[in-house]
Amino acid sequence: MNNKHSYHFHTKVIHAGQSPGDWDGATQPPIFQTASHQHETAENLSRTFSGKTNDHIYMRLTNPTNRILEEKLVALEEGQGAVVMSSGMAAVTNACMALLRAEDEFVTGNSLFMSTYLLFTNVFKKYNITARLVESTDADAIEKAINSRTRFVYIETIGNPKMDIPDLARIAGIAHSHGIPLLVDNTLATPYLCRPFELGADVVIHSTTKYLSGHGTAVGGAVIDSGGFDWSGERFQDFKPFIDRKGALAFLDKVWREHHINFGTTQAPIHSYLTMIGLDTLALRMERHMENALEVARFLDKRQEVTWINYPGLEDHPSHSIARKQFRDKGFGGMLTFGLKDQTACFEFIHGLKLIYHLANLGDCKTLVIHPYSSQYVSFDDPTRESLSITADMIRLSVGIEDVGDICEDLGQALDKTK
Repeated sequence: MNNKHSYHFHTKVIHAGQSPGDWDGATQPPIFQTASHQHETAENLSRTFSGKTNDHIYMRLTNPTNRILEEKLVALEEGQGAVVMSSGMAAVTNACMALLRAEDEFVTGNSLFMSTYLLFTNVFKKYNITARLVESTDADAIEKAINSRTRFVYIETIGNPKMDIPDLARIAGIAHSHGIPLLVDNTLATPYLCRPFELGADVVIHSTTKYLSGHGTAVGGAVIDSGGFDWSGERFQDFKPFIDRKGALAFLDKVWREHHINFGTTQAPIHSYLTMIGLDTLALRMERHMENALEVARFLDKRQEVTWINYPGLEDHPSHSIARKQFRDKGFGGMLTFGLKDQTACFEFIHGLKLIYHLANLGDCKTLVIHPYSSQYVSFDDPTRESLSITADMIRLSVGIEDVGDICEDLGQALDKTK
């Protein structure tokens, strides 16, 4: 299928990157489980190492199965190039490291996934790199935090687990006015709900483990390049050899050549294969995730045991208006958070669940629950947890695609046990 063809999303998600004629008629991509690839001539291998061909050499560099997934993701996000990696955090790390040098700075929203926060505030700090955290939805604060050392702005489309939604178009305009790119983690929204490149973003990052896969059997990540940012600006003199080699895809070449292949963040082909199986149903799953999540949010909002509910689909949510505009009325995502009386009530609630799974993941077709304060964020001090909106009374719920009546029944009977 020609990825540039103007098929609708429901069609593209199934057919993009498909090439049965090259796969002996198979309609599922082959799993190329090989460490390296044979080259007929020494000249061809030399040309490939020089970047003059797209032939495969060694799995740590490229792999045919991984490349098919990359083509699919490029089509879905409407970008120009992609590299898939071993995890979402590999994608975040490689994308940021390709832009950063010692003593550089970047501006990021403070609504961040736990490991992203630790990478930005702890790991990068060891290399004298400063992450300036501001409110994700405060575009003015983002602009004020930019200075001569700033190399990029980083935002999550939907904050995890804060559930806030920044104005991507406005933030992209601010970043570009200062000559820097906007990086967007689009994991929670997926390209079904939001395509950040259409709003001005320059780089999109995914944990493919979550909604893109959807079945909890594969781990992976991806960095996708819009090909639209001008890397020849004054702040990016270190990009010149990559511009000379790959032009508009200089950033992606730098991510791949300088970090991905040297850090060894290779995606296992079986994980790419499993992710592609999940992608076939992404559009249908997202529709059901979001339909169910809105019903669940309304159900919880009426329960006296629930002290607060945080879901952008509810009209009184602070991000409801920007969500309607940015997501084109498609929905509001499949995750929500809500509060109970205290941590004891949260534990009682989790113990009482019968259908819903208790585990550290999200975006699965199954409904999943976790108490972030005592699990993922257990090692954080209270001021840090407070700054990230992680409270002892909070439950995070990733709403699955089961019958919504069964989900609500399980939630209701578990809430009854907290009285």
